[in-house]
Amino acid sequence: MGIDIRKPLGVGGINSNINIFSSRTGFGNNLNGDRFESTSVSRFATENYIQAALISNPQIKVILKEMNAPQKLNLKELQELSDNHSKQTQNIAAGIISHLPKALKQHADVKAIKDAAYLHDIGKVLIPAEILNKNGKLTDAEKEIMHRHSELGYEILKNSGIDAKTLNLIKYHHQNANHTGYPKVPSDFFADLNLQILSAADKYSALIEPRVYKDPLDKEQALALIYRDVAKGNLHPFVFKALKDYAEQTVQISKTNNFAQ
Repeated sequence: MGIDIRKPLGVGGINSNINIFSSRTGFGNNLNGDRFESTSVSRFATENYIQAALISNPQIKVILKEMNAPQKLNLKELQELSDNHSKQTQNIAAGIISHLPKALKQHADVKAIKDAAYLHDIGKVLIPAEILNKNGKLTDAEKEIMHRHSELGYEILKNSGIDAKTLNLIKYHHQNANHTGYPKVPSDFFADLNLQILSAADKYSALIEPRVYKDPLDKEQALALIYRDVAKGNLHPFVFKALKDYAEQTVQISKTNNFAQ
């Protein structure tokens, strides 16, 4: 049975042929790194690069002013992202891709997803620590500030030379097929295959990780919460099934390794 992915596929129609706003995105002067520097995108998750981005892109200061937030890097959060959430989100995204049906897998942009998965939360280093690590429910005003992290991440990386597809995955990783996420998008916004993979990987990673304001969920609990996105039409069933298959495989491997010890 063939699958024509040029047309919407049921819930949250997937169309890998549409790049999110790639034709509308303008770029300023690139922040060129040393020619001998590693080509890994991890080079952008550094204090030096982010400080240079603050100087290069005045829009970052505009956003911080709107948030009434100081221009201060949370280096602890930067290290936490690099050591844990960024890498785990990368691994989960790769796992989702590996478990997709062949007809969809061949249309996933693996590099864009991998790079965006590592950098998607880089904007959190500019979110005030008292909000980012609040041990309790955020107020509506605090939520609005927290929601700016994806936009900040985009602005931090906009002049880096990273391609438009990856940049927009970073900016819109909290958006969905019904446009109920953030930041706000126009009516023709399309949550494509790549975005849905990244969003699912990010959410699953966040749910199974311990945070100062919550305990980690187990696989079943996390998947049950993400399945709500399928029911709402925010996530395609094929992407969810691939996540579920990956999660079950990971748990099985863990059990086997523990038994072997």
